[in-house]
Amino acid sequence: MSKRVLVTGARGMVGRNFVEHPDAQALNILMPTSQELELCNYTAVKDYMSQHRPDVVLHAAGRVGGIQANIEQPVRFLLDNLDIGRNVIGAARACQIKNLINLGSSCMYPRNAITPLQEEMILQGELEPTNEGYALAKITVARLCDYIRREDAQCHYKTLVPCNVYGKYDQYDPARSHMIPAVIHKMHIAKVQGDNEVVIWGDGKARREFMYAGDLAQCLVQAVQRIDTLPGTMNVGLGTDHSVEEYYRAVADVVGFKGRFVCDLTKPVGMARKLVSVERAHAWGWQAQTTLRDGLEKTYAYYLESVNGKH
Repeated sequence: MSKRVLVTGARGMVGRNFVEHPDAQALNILMPTSQELELCNYTAVKDYMSQHRPDVVLHAAGRVGGIQANIEQPVRFLLDNLDIGRNVIGAARACQIKNLINLGSSCMYPRNAITPLQEEMILQGELEPTNEGYALAKITVARLCDYIRREDAQCHYKTLVPCNVYGKYDQYDPARSHMIPAVIHKMHIAKVQGDNEVVIWGDGKARREFMYAGDLAQCLVQAVQRIDTLPGTMNVGLGTDHSVEEYYRAVADVVGFKGRFVCDLTKPVGMARKLVSVERAHAWGWQAQTTLRDGLEKTYAYYLESVNGKH
């Protein structure tokens, strides 16, 4: 009998990539819309779980956005993510659901931590101010999972901490997007308009780790199938990174933009480096497979087919 998996945020980038993954087809996936299940309403969440009795909850919902959105709306990013996380995890516990996978974020790590970022470094230093509210909510929800496991060893409430993710179903609106989708959109518009330059926020030297969403989806399927062996907290990433300028050049190559880059040193850049350790993931038996070039080509093809016409 296939496992019944409740996916919160099933219409978001991570959720949609998980649902579409070939290895997920054997699962019985529950994917309520926000109209069908309001995650900010604890009673509604508890009633839904009590009625549908999932074997596993995959908590992928949340308020997400890029640097600008996090800077402008810290209250919303803190409270929305904290409330949603508490409701989902609290309801699962109240309904005696024993298996839950919570998605964290690499912004949970201290801003000045030595890379690669190892799971035990969480709460060992000051957070990056540009997304502190979001990070605090993610840390609190992850700790709640830890506490539940501590009180009840039969509860497999685990947290996966992905590095930055890009791919199909990402946000391409410049006001809401993360770096790679923002750069794809910006570079494409520049190519179409015949612009000869594109602006990089900062000096381009900050380093980032971006993983293709299909790889994260494959890890999530494996985690659902082997949740009892999954570490309590585990990074999901590549274990390698690139500078922001290198990402711009890689996107330009895929998009076909031939102009130059201009650095705007007045713009915020966030942490200087954010590379996660993948030792624990490799020991568990998982490793990302998609190269940056392949991931960017698939993502740009999706952008051209599904997004570009809306702008």
